[in-house]
Amino acid sequence: MYFLAKLFGILTLVWFYMTAKNQNAPLINWSIIGLVGYWLTWWLAKFFVLEPLSKLVAKHSVMEMVLTQVPVVCAVLACVLIRKKLIASISAN
Repeated sequence: MYFLAKLFGILTLVWFYMTAKNQNAPLINWSIIGLVGYWLTWWLAKFFVLEPLSKLVAKHSVMEMVLTQVPVVCAVLACVLIRKKLIASISAN
């Protein structure tokens, strides 16, 4: 069920690594920032968004499957914002 969460976690790590490489920034630092930002946002969205909403739908429904992807979407959006902020900080220097 959480296959997409794990997949996007790995892809986030690669995405931040490649961005840091293109920006001549610290590779490991950016990769860790991206990964921590992704998983922290994922866990927060899981507990504060998914848990209350999952009680509203029946078990084993299509809606439950869709709802389990909400933390992934929140985490990816957070990573986009984190990446923009990191790129802006490099450009400012």
